[in-house]
Amino acid sequence: QASGARCVRPPRALAARPMGEERGLGRSPTFVVGAERQRHLLDDFQRRGQHLSEEYQPNKPLCFSAGAYQKTHPQKAAKGKKDADATLVSPMLLGIADGVSQIEDFGIDASELPNELLRACEELATAQLLPSGNGYPQEPYEGPVPMMRDAYEATESLGSTTVLLAIMDNSTRIHGKLHPMVAVLSIGDCEILVMRRLGGQRRQLQAVFQTEMQRIDGHAQSPLQVARVDDRIDPLFEDSMAIEVIERGSAVHCLSAYEGDIVVLGTDGVFDNLFVDEVVEICNAMLPPVYTTYAPVDKALLAEVARHIVELSHAKTRCGRDGRYMDAPIGKGGKVDDTSCVVGEVLEWSDALREAWTQANRHRMWEDLMMCGNIREGCCDNDDRGRDDSEDEHAPRKVKRSYSYDSDDHERGCSIL
Repeated sequence: QASGARCVRPPRALAARPMGEERGLGRSPTFVVGAERQRHLLDDFQRRGQHLSEEYQPNKPLCFSAGAYQKTHPQKAAKGKKDADATLVSPMLLGIADGVSQIEDFGIDASELPNELLRACEELATAQLLPSGNGYPQEPYEGPVPMMRDAYEATESLGSTTVLLAIMDNSTRIHGKLHPMVAVLSIGDCEILVMRRLGGQRRQLQAVFQTEMQRIDGHAQSPLQVARVDDRIDPLFEDSMAIEVIERGSAVHCLSAYEGDIVVLGTDGVFDNLFVDEVVEICNAMLPPVYTTYAPVDKALLAEVARHIVELSHAKTRCGRDGRYMDAPIGKGGKVDDTSCVVGEVLEWSDALREAWTQANRHRMWEDLMMCGNIREGCCDNDDRGRDDSEDEHAPRKVKRSYSYDSDDHERGCSIL
């Protein structure tokens, strides 16, 4: 295990429990952090770790099967606050992003950048990680950092967000044999927890890996962020500052992946409110050991696990019948927040799964095309033709998407660059 990697947190009985702040919306909301303030701390946040396991596994490619659930906290919804979270579920990529709601004070939709960023990541992952007809992806995969950088450069929305990706990399080989890896990239305070049945499928799930939150000076209101803002918020901002955050400040880990692994991605609304052992308990209760022939978990059940995790996170912020608040990692009573969770299982990538994904993706593309033609006229036009120069100077910039690569090298190890 590389230095700088983080072990799984201790159980709740051993965790520090700082006292909470005032109620209202639970605790202070997340703030937009200026680029210059972030820049000086990027090297402190950067992580590059590899976590290899020498356990035997069949020589076969793997993928994710997952479900997601997100919910605006009722107290925030009652105050008209919009859910700025976004989730992504696809065979080779899981993602979660938590938009900074304070951006709405400047008339900017806080949900646009998180959603557009994850869509751009999915588009790249489909081209770089999904095998095509010849058995290789259409384009070479260069690693999680280039993927995030290219995705950001393909976006145009204003906003600020934390983000976490789990990328299935089937190109890694150890001793000449295929050794699938999950590349994790994190910017901010979303976290991923990986669980495995150590000793066989009849064993309980155990936590084997967890990322750490990146918070400036340890403040829950100031996570590291990927942003695009105008002079209303930061007159000195340039897109190059966001690229610097991605390249210098991201935490990247590559870890061995095995069929049957369970991964939980959550916003800070999950991991500020739930201890790791509580998440593990939920997963073991709803995904018990298999005593017969192994069979993949149904996606609907994975989504239900995600819902239970989110609901318990919200329950921590409510006063109990005894007049007391429950313990939480951030302090008694937890934190009121939009809360999103993705729960995935690692599976063998098969022709049947490829066909199912192709059909689902084709259906979604038709839905997007119909929406584009009937509701959002002009949304497919990616250039500035017909644009009135008198438009609002704060309108998002148009950036053409271009994903072109010349390399034919499909034999790569797990890249953490």
